[in-house]
Amino acid sequence: MDDHPPNLPWYQPIGDEVQVFEAAWAARLPVLLKGPTGCGKTRFIEHMAARVRAAGGGTGVPLVTVSCHEDLTANDLVGRHLLLHDRTVWTDGPLTRAVRSGAICYLDEIVEARRDTTVVLHSLADHRRVLPLEKTGELLQAAPDFLLVVSYNPGYQTLLKDLKPSTRQRFVSLAFDHPPPALEARIVVHESGIDATQADRLTDIAQRLRALQAQGVGDGVSTRALVHAAQLMRQGIAPRRACTVALADALGDDPALAQAARELIDVLLP
Repeated sequence: MDDHPPNLPWYQPIGDEVQVFEAAWAARLPVLLKGPTGCGKTRFIEHMAARVRAAGGGTGVPLVTVSCHEDLTANDLVGRHLLLHDRTVWTDGPLTRAVRSGAICYLDEIVEARRDTTVVLHSLADHRRVLPLEKTGELLQAAPDFLLVVSYNPGYQTLLKDLKPSTRQRFVSLAFDHPPPALEARIVVHESGIDATQADRLTDIAQRLRALQAQGVGDGVSTRALVHAAQLMRQGIAPRRACTVALADALGDDPALAQAARELIDVLLP
């Protein structure tokens, strides 16, 4: 396949992640995406969901996305009985809908969900590919095109928010990170429409701010934040102001860190 087939969500490959995902898709192996926030994990799965069937003339595989949070329960994923007039009816959750229809189910930031929630994934993420619906007594066999994909950000991982080995080892793991400067500048140009010189300056700022992160100061800046700054510049906001609101002030609430970022921006931008 070409790197960028037409009519697909645009994604800039960094390594061999496209080829590995295609192989996992062919074998219907569940996939774990891990990497910092804003580095392209969600765009990647959107691209791959459209891509995996496009080569055969299709329109891709449907993508069901669930943003996980600490209140997410197994019932939220699987489904529940609801009262309708004078009777109760079963309503599928997003995971069950994906299993029935043959979609890719993407559970974003899976470690944010309650720990007992991930247990329902085990029988889907191994050779059985089944989802037990205890409340209806159904053992649901996954449709042929169903694929389970989960993601998380290791930077926010704690002992209380981690995947158990029994869950993690069911997945093919793809590690994501910030792109190399040349590729990151290309992404910024494509996503915002600014010129290459401006994109290079933004990428340079990101590299310097991430150096602060490496020293334990703040969380660094994401590629997504660079795109936001570039889009503001494209709309006529002065570069320093755009970088202040999209990069420096987005690093956190530490005034000293924000001031250090602003000073860096003043030095690197004309």
